[in-house]
Amino acid sequence: MSISEAADEAGTTLLNGIVDGSVDLRGKPSVRSTSGGWRSSGFIIGAEVAEKFAYLGIASNLITYFTGPLEMSTASAASNVNFWLGTAAFLPLIWGSIADSFLGRYRTILLTSSLYILGLGLLTFSATIPSLCKDQETLVSCVSKLKITIFFSALYLIAIGEGGFKVCIRAFGADQFDEQDPKESKAKSVYFNWSYFARSAGILTTRLISNYVQENLSWALGFGIPCLSMMLSLFLFLLGTHTYRFSTGGEGRKQFNPFVRIGRVFVAAAKNRQQTSSETYHLVPTESSKTFRFLDRAAISCDSREVEEAKAVLSLVPIWMCCLVFGIVYAQSPTFFTKQGSTMDRSISSTLLVPAATLQCFINLSILVFIPIYDRLFVPVARSITHRPAGITTLQRTSTGIFLSIPSLVIAALVEMKRLKTARDQGLVDSPEATVPMSVCWLIPQYVLYGVSDVFTMVGVQEFFYGQVPVELRSLGLSLYLSVVGIGNFLSSFMVAVIEKATSQSGQVSWFANNLNQAHLDYFYWLLACLSSVAFVSFVYFAKSYVYRNPK
Repeated sequence: MSISEAADEAGTTLLNGIVDGSVDLRGKPSVRSTSGGWRSSGFIIGAEVAEKFAYLGIASNLITYFTGPLEMSTASAASNVNFWLGTAAFLPLIWGSIADSFLGRYRTILLTSSLYILGLGLLTFSATIPSLCKDQETLVSCVSKLKITIFFSALYLIAIGEGGFKVCIRAFGADQFDEQDPKESKAKSVYFNWSYFARSAGILTTRLISNYVQENLSWALGFGIPCLSMMLSLFLFLLGTHTYRFSTGGEGRKQFNPFVRIGRVFVAAAKNRQQTSSETYHLVPTESSKTFRFLDRAAISCDSREVEEAKAVLSLVPIWMCCLVFGIVYAQSPTFFTKQGSTMDRSISSTLLVPAATLQCFINLSILVFIPIYDRLFVPVARSITHRPAGITTLQRTSTGIFLSIPSLVIAALVEMKRLKTARDQGLVDSPEATVPMSVCWLIPQYVLYGVSDVFTMVGVQEFFYGQVPVELRSLGLSLYLSVVGIGNFLSSFMVAVIEKATSQSGQVSWFANNLNQAHLDYFYWLLACLSSVAFVSFVYFAKSYVYRNPK
């Protein structure tokens, strides 16, 4: 094709408003004026809000269900919650790979939504089964094994569905914006902020409604409402089907699983390790990344594009590892923060008692307040200084959030020290069921600062991992972001188990004793604050040397 013909074709494409690299539902090229953008993302954000209402309607108060109707110890309950949350956040790695390889994001969303709804339905049914049975040998009451079996089966079915839904819905939402169009490229960064804002609104609503219903009316009703919300999520998503853009970049090369494709590069590089750089130089494009040059040896038997994919993913590993400590911190809100509040004075009036899990609302309130401030005030000011469209880089944003998590943990430790002192002063050390005469409002600062750090870290990490992988691996990129939370929950569960065993030996009282007035959650918070400080320094070190793909 001649230069003039190429120019004519480009002009025709621009005139017709065709979006390069995407098609509509019928497989025809997407037209900018009738597809994608905020038009499509509105349906997707609505579906995300309804899904988050469903998920947090279960997750935010799960520890109360474990220690209540299922009669688990505090440490076991926290480990079970962390393990389940970790599973739900780790599964996106698998679902992202499946979506990028052959199913596609749209079909993966439909499949996982169906599994999600089935799990929520089973969970609701499990709550209607009587909690107690009579052991035939000892005639002692015990939790029904049928109830536990159905409950855990439903819980992990929800994790399977949620893990696939959230990674694909977020990547699919970002796909509705064309990176080649300056206006839509800028809108994509705004989309990440406001989709997080909308999800937080859904989470806030469920924490106000579901937690109250579960503790004051019925667990079955408290689980049933999230089930209806997930049905609404699927309905809203399907409603926008004819407006969606379907990326051809992420679904056109399905012959290899992303993990297999990247793995082939490492295997080929190892096999060709005897080759010199001069022997492989002519096989590598001149624009190839200058990092991880040892992978260039794989170009002898692999496509150069696959080599670049492997380099892009490998360069993310140090950043990903530094974020894991924040994932551990992220796990504390629905577990120990909530148990902390359950021992304190939660009365608003003589008849109204606030559920401890409802305090998590302050995380979402701080997010809802701070995101508009960030988007409308902070970004324009930062943009005028740095001349970057987003104000600051995604790594600068993430490092700020990791730093803010440190004072959040310090405050949590200080408040817990005061709560323990109050319990001792009031002679309540041996009374685990007694209410410590200290207002639960003391916990609000740690929740608020936790929420502000969340705005910086989680939105920054999400945009970073989406933007720093090749377009074919976008679902995998977002699954790396979600796996930060997943691995963080696994690590939190492991830490709790190890510390529980180590601190309960020789007749000592565990840091996580069932009687929190004898336990030492403050020691755990101090430990996490130290780990977060190390993670922050490490993150800044690696972020300084990171070279952005497509820098903005």
